[in-house]
Amino acid sequence: MKEQIIATCTQLFEQKGFRETSIQEIVEELGVTKGTFYYYFSSKEQVLMMIHTKYIDHLLLQQAEIMQNKQLTNKDKLRALIRMLFMNIIPNGDQARVFFREFRHLKDEHMKEVRAKRNQVRHAFENVLREGMDSGAFKKDLEPDIISLGILGACNWSYQWFQPGGKYLDTEIADMFINMIYTGIEQEANKGG
Repeated sequence: MKEQIIATCTQLFEQKGFRETSIQEIVEELGVTKGTFYYYFSSKEQVLMMIHTKYIDHLLLQQAEIMQNKQLTNKDKLRALIRMLFMNIIPNGDQARVFFREFRHLKDEHMKEVRAKRNQVRHAFENVLREGMDSGAFKKDLEPDIISLGILGACNWSYQWFQPGGKYLDTEIADMFINMIYTGIEQEANKGG
């Protein structure tokens, strides 16, 4: 039942927004009583936190695998990190929309916890960019923090406009973004590979 509550809340929060969704609507959608809801969760905000935690923890596990892979160059790691974002945003549309759009409704202590995890994602991008600059794969005059925010902003916004079953697959869109980003950051001698 706990997972059903999370799934229903995710759907309703995505459709109506966190603030506009009532506990009554959640339990009616589930066909249970408020007592059932409160048996598993103390509040809607606790469910919202679970949605955020589930989404970001899944990203961090994938990110750790990429970052620890000694076989990957910095270029390969950046490509894998960008693909990771798309491969999670697109198939998890409702959860992604709630994650990005409803963040502001978390309590301060929860917001702090989620923000720290979001920063881990951003820092991985920054580290790959710095190491790529040091190795000569990327231009030396980049600002890794700004470039990372730009990449994350561009990729994360895809939850708003990507249409599954549309003209392009998520992998194709990820590759378009990778090519666009590499055009701007690669050293001339490294382009093409």
